Amino acid sequence: MNPIAEFVKENRKAAGLTQEQFALRSGLGLRFVRELEQGKETVRMDKVNVALAMFNAQAVAGKKEDK
Repeated sequence: MNPIAEFVKENRKAAGLTQEQFALRSGLGLRFVRELEQGKETVRMDKVNVALAMFNAQAVAGKKEDK
């Protein structure tokens, strides 16, 4: 799982929120939240940062690591 997906999912669960509740509170769509937590690589970075902002975090653009 990618680190951002893992971070969001773990913190959402720690906050006691369902995906639906998280989507409503963050202003993001439920589909986006599900895709983000599944590690979809084509999600929009601005929306990723909205999700991360719920936990006082932000993604920094950088070079993609080789697997």
